[in-house]
Amino acid sequence: MLRFLVRRLLGVVVILTVICGVTFYLFFASSGAESVVSLSCGKNCTPDMRTHVRHDLGLDKSLAEQFWIYISGIFTGRDIGAKHCAAPCLGYSFNNNEPVWNTLLDRFPVTLSLTIGAIAMIIFLGVTLGTLAAFYRGKVFDKIAMGTSLVLVSTQIYVLGPFLIWAFVNQLGWLDRPAYHPFTSDIGGWFTGLLLPWFCLMAIFMALYARLTRSTMVDVLNEDFVRTLHAKGLNSRRIYFKHAFRAALSPIITVLGVDVGVLMGGAIITETTFTLHGIGMLAVTSVTDSDLPLMMGVVLVAATFTVMANLVVDLLYAFIDPRVRLD
Repeated sequence: MLRFLVRRLLGVVVILTVICGVTFYLFFASSGAESVVSLSCGKNCTPDMRTHVRHDLGLDKSLAEQFWIYISGIFTGRDIGAKHCAAPCLGYSFNNNEPVWNTLLDRFPVTLSLTIGAIAMIIFLGVTLGTLAAFYRGKVFDKIAMGTSLVLVSTQIYVLGPFLIWAFVNQLGWLDRPAYHPFTSDIGGWFTGLLLPWFCLMAIFMALYARLTRSTMVDVLNEDFVRTLHAKGLNSRRIYFKHAFRAALSPIITVLGVDVGVLMGGAIITETTFTLHGIGMLAVTSVTDSDLPLMMGVVLVAATFTVMANLVVDLLYAFIDPRVRLD
């Protein structure tokens, strides 16, 4: 187990380094030094100011040196002009000259809350719906559950979001307009403020997990070990919900680990639709303002979140499926 964990952590480091290198090349090297200087310096930039900016950003060095300075700055910090950027240093925003890391930390709780809440609803509703649909397969509940999930997944966020606001906020008045409230200071406001965005983001994925759970459960129920348990006289419900369900979890968790990154991407549209100031909204702003350090910071945070989620999924296999041998 320990050897597997060390091997996977080394793999995480390699993957993130590659992602960082590709992102650095796309955002900085391919743009050209002069373009980056223009974006950083602004419109009223004199030749002397451009020279200073080029030197401060290290654009007068080779591409390999620039990348090494950027990577080392994440772990040890670096000097950018007269300022010292403390580790983890992702540079300074071209737009407001604030440290990118501080800006990401300020926005991250919103996106994290949105993603975790959506994942919880996906697991609870999608997996539960698929499990019950497999239990009552071929019956009315099965057809209604699969049909409802298919309708929800066919409705896009930018259509479903405004409709939910119109129905539950403007017409019925059951909820306030969606907004983020810190979990530590207002749990109730945190829950009600993100309920509609959670449901909106969850709706896209619910059909996938409901149908995946249903098909996986049906396949598992035809396995030999299920027949053996029936032959031993075990209760059908116990076989279904304890033994078969556990065996069916592996592919579901595998897909969930991949979808964490997709959920982070879905948060961009969701945050824009509901005007939530998280990393998704920050990504849109950085693209609009051509803020290269901020764009790269958003990409690296999303990549790290996705890679770590897949690492957690790999570790969960040992506890879910006893057939898996991590060593």
